[in-house]
Amino acid sequence: MSSAGSATSAAIDRQALVRRHNVCQRTLDPRSPVSVGNGEFAFTVDLTGLQSLPGAYPVGARDELPAGTLLGTQAQWGWHSTPPEQPYGLAGSTVLYDSPRGPVPYVDMVGNIVNDRETDASRAETWLRANPHRLDLGRIGFRLVEDGTERAITRDDVRDAEQTLDLWTGVVSSSFTLAGHPVTVTTVCHPDRDELGLRVVSPALRHGLVVGMDFPYGSEAWHDAADWDRPEAHTTTLGEPTPSGLHAGSSSWTIARTLDAARYEVVVTGDDLTVEQTGQHRLRIAPGSAAQGQDQADVMDLAIAFIPAGTGDCIPRGDTGLSRVAAKPDMDAGAGTAVGLSPGSAIADASAAYWPRFWSSGGAIELEAADDPRAKELERRIVLSQYLTAINCSGSLPPQETGLVCNSWRGRFHLEMHWWHAAHFAHWNRPELLLPSLRWYTTVLEPSRATARAQGFDGVRWPKQVGPDGRESPSPIGTFLIWQQPHPIHLAELLYRASPGPEVLEEFAEIVFETAAFMASFAHPTARGFELGPPLIPAQESYGSIRGSVTNPTFELAYWQWALRIAAAWRERLGLEPIPAWREVADGMVQPRVIDGVYAAIDVEPFTIRTDHPSMLCALGVLPETDLIDKDIMRATLADVLADWDWGSTWGWDYPVMAMTAARLGDPEAAVNALLMDAGKNTVLPNGHNRQTDSLPLYLPGNGGLLAASALMAAGWDNGPDRHAPGFPPGWTVAWEGLVAAP
Repeated sequence: MSSAGSATSAAIDRQALVRRHNVCQRTLDPRSPVSVGNGEFAFTVDLTGLQSLPGAYPVGARDELPAGTLLGTQAQWGWHSTPPEQPYGLAGSTVLYDSPRGPVPYVDMVGNIVNDRETDASRAETWLRANPHRLDLGRIGFRLVEDGTERAITRDDVRDAEQTLDLWTGVVSSSFTLAGHPVTVTTVCHPDRDELGLRVVSPALRHGLVVGMDFPYGSEAWHDAADWDRPEAHTTTLGEPTPSGLHAGSSSWTIARTLDAARYEVVVTGDDLTVEQTGQHRLRIAPGSAAQGQDQADVMDLAIAFIPAGTGDCIPRGDTGLSRVAAKPDMDAGAGTAVGLSPGSAIADASAAYWPRFWSSGGAIELEAADDPRAKELERRIVLSQYLTAINCSGSLPPQETGLVCNSWRGRFHLEMHWWHAAHFAHWNRPELLLPSLRWYTTVLEPSRATARAQGFDGVRWPKQVGPDGRESPSPIGTFLIWQQPHPIHLAELLYRASPGPEVLEEFAEIVFETAAFMASFAHPTARGFELGPPLIPAQESYGSIRGSVTNPTFELAYWQWALRIAAAWRERLGLEPIPAWREVADGMVQPRVIDGVYAAIDVEPFTIRTDHPSMLCALGVLPETDLIDKDIMRATLADVLADWDWGSTWGWDYPVMAMTAARLGDPEAAVNALLMDAGKNTVLPNGHNRQTDSLPLYLPGNGGLLAASALMAAGWDNGPDRHAPGFPPGWTVAWEGLVAAP
């Protein structure tokens, strides 16, 4: 489809659309490395195509915490826990709060969080917040052996660099000069396995250039997934080589890793290689002795697979239950290694088969033909955000805010952010990429049910800051948030819209119904209607210090009404009897507070603090129209926010929020301006990542939010304006196809 003014309605040339936004770099940008990955595993590289220069890509230090690096190697299964000094539980952080139902226990925190730094926390709280933490599985980089001594290469060693991430094939091609020798490197990730393919071509391989692998311990630090200072706390053991079974001359080496209860293996496979252990946690990969001095020593082609303990050989995730592969057979690039190909080249072929099918499926938006210079930048952000969310946010767990690049909050994921990471997959008609993380909720039904029961509520109360086990973290903020509660209903509904049918309804009915049961019981009746809180903290966390008295945040009121009605619609679709309480609560929600003609954030003083998220806008934008929201008042609210908000305190997804609200209010110019606002946390780097701060150098909710907003702006919404691309200015030429309209 195309908007008015478009010259043609022909299908979009997707290869041209994607490839004009390939990431090309000739100088080292310390903020903007590129990654390869598949949603379950990712590997982030520097200009050498490996992780040779980790210090050149820093994650900024926080207070006394050490600086980390953006060059991570992470998998959804890669978690570690430091053994506790004693058994720790949440009882020591549980506090009774007054509520309309009487005292209710909440997991709070004896200490506090100041600028994301824990102060006066007990050891129990620190451990519970830090464990389990996501693990950096290993660092792979070039090293030089000179006069028998191995050393790391430096930034000054790398000259005449040029690197391209080809989005169409998922292949990173790097070239540079090292010690006077040209080097070319191909880096790629298998689409269905946690396996890297590397191909190095250089005469330097005959003159001391090798690939080194180093393995760290797990880290409890806020943003660092690797602790290099505890070599005695873990083991790295190299096994004897075995024939790989691919073809003659191809061998495999298995490295066994043990970190307390965490265990995994790394398997190196290649033709005519030598792999040796040169340190307690260091290995060296070099051309084999038979190739030394021969022409074939100019090429090193290998695969490096990361395998969690107990899964056996490097087999497709569709067989191990670790991925979505079985859910997308039409996009399966094939799990085997092509006969006759070297291991790294075979993985490159698998990637080059998978990614064109990815880009050719689902939705597309093309803005290149628009004369407005903003259009080209917005198109760049849209294309790169699709790649970044596919490799970081489409896996079997809800992602952390920094995906599989580096750690934020110890790698633990925030369920209030899940919508921003993953909702767009359904809008862009790629529901198979939303399925895995939505299915995760079924694994934490029981602990979430226990939380609700302990607080006197029905159904399940979803946690906030968690690892794979779903155990809540002590926090003076997280456990009081409620806006993550309707998210599973919203995500399930988007999935159903993209893939309508009884299978989706039946699979996610329990999640939807148990969520609705909690929501209906959490709202309490008063003379005014059904109210929310206290205690609670809204999506705008500026009210954390008064969590014991906050009531009726505008966004959450509308979200409660809309989600309960969606849950009721699911029962009707399944032919089940309605639950009257859900309709009663939805119909009876109190009206949001209006002050001076605009929506307040909450229903008690100070009503609105002008920092952090302007979350009242979500009530018409992220959500469709409800009985609770007046469009004229919301229009005044949007104008009020745009006129005077503290932009320095906002976050990357706030700009898509404003865009969605503006679009639904019929102001497409404001929608585009919001997406491209010149604000620090709306920065989008050359690699496509949404930078926030030195210590939060990327923020995937900003990318996911951009995709949700742009899909709504292009394809519109139910009962929306009867014209194409209602969220883009009338003078723009907007071509789009394959998108799913928003509710």
